[in-house]
Amino acid sequence: MQSLDSALQKTRDTFMIYWLLVRIIVPITIATEVLSRLGVIDAVAPAFAPVMALVGLPPELGLAWLSGMLVGIWGAVALVFVLVPMDTLSVADVTVFSALLLFAHGLPVEQKIIQKAGPRMVVTTLLRVLGGVIYALILHQVLAATGWLAQPVNPAWVPTAQTLAWSAFFWQLGVMMVWMLVILLALSWGLELLKVTGILALLMQALAPVLRLAGIKGEAGHLTAVGLFLGISYGGGLLIREARSGSVSPRQVFLSCIFMGFAHSIIEDTLVVMAIGADISGVLFGRLVFAVVATAGVAVLIRSMSDAAFFRWVHLPVKGDLGR
Repeated sequence: MQSLDSALQKTRDTFMIYWLLVRIIVPITIATEVLSRLGVIDAVAPAFAPVMALVGLPPELGLAWLSGMLVGIWGAVALVFVLVPMDTLSVADVTVFSALLLFAHGLPVEQKIIQKAGPRMVVTTLLRVLGGVIYALILHQVLAATGWLAQPVNPAWVPTAQTLAWSAFFWQLGVMMVWMLVILLALSWGLELLKVTGILALLMQALAPVLRLAGIKGEAGHLTAVGLFLGISYGGGLLIREARSGSVSPRQVFLSCIFMGFAHSIIEDTLVVMAIGADISGVLFGRLVFAVVATAGVAVLIRSMSDAAFFRWVHLPVKGDLGR
C-alpha cells in the first residue's frame, strides 16, 4: 500500500512538473517562431560574425548559430549548407560549428526550465555560451595546428531549410508536448523501479566516478544522468521536482544544471551533428571531457562562496510549491 501511495504521489508531482514545462515551452516556442518569421533573427545574426572568425568559421554561419541558440539544433543544421557551399567546408569546420551548437541551443526554453530548478538564468546561460566558445576555440586551435579532419565534409544527410505552415507548426508542437508527458511519466516510474530493483545503484556506480570528478554526487547524479542521455527538458524537469522537495542541495542543483548545459542529450544531438559531417571525437568525447573539467572548476568556485553570495548571485530561493 505504501509503495502504491508513493507511486501515486510521484505521478501527481510529474503532472505538476509537466504543466510547469508546458507553460514554459509553448509560449517561448511560439514567440521564437514569430521572431524568426518576422526576420528578427536574420537582422541580428551579423553581430555574431566575430565569434565565427575567432573559431575559424565563415561569418555566414553566425546566422545558423544564432538560430540554433534561439530555436534549437534542428533549426541550425537546416541552415548550414544553405548559408555556406558544402564543398568549401571541411570536417573540422563542421565539427567546430557543431561543438558551438551542442553547448548552446534552444536557450529560451532550456534555460527557463533550468531557472525553475533554482540557478539564475543569466549565469547559467552565460556559462553555456562562453563554455561553448572556449571549447570550440580549443578544438579549432588543435585541429588547425595538427591538420586533423582537414578533408572535405561528406555528410550522410543534407537537411533543407523550410518554413512550415502555422497549422503544421502547431500540430508538431502539440505532438511534441504529448510525447514529453509520456516520456516524463515513463522516466518518473522507471527511476522508481530502477531504485527498487537496485539497477539504478549499479548504473550510478559506473557513472559516479565521472560525475564526482565534476563535483556532482548523490541524488543529483541520478538526475544529471537523465539530462546527459535524454536532455535538459527531462533531466531539468525531474531536477525541479527534487530541488523543490529539498532532497538535493542548491549547490548540487547548480552543478547538475551546469554539467547538463555543457553535455546533455548526448545520443540524439550527437547523432544529428554527425549526420551532417561532424567527427565524434570532437562532438562527444572531447565535449564530455571539457564538461567534467569545466564543471569541476565551477564546483571549486562555488565552494569558496558564502551562502549569502551564492544565493545572491547564482541561485534563486527555492520555492516549495510545485504548482506555482
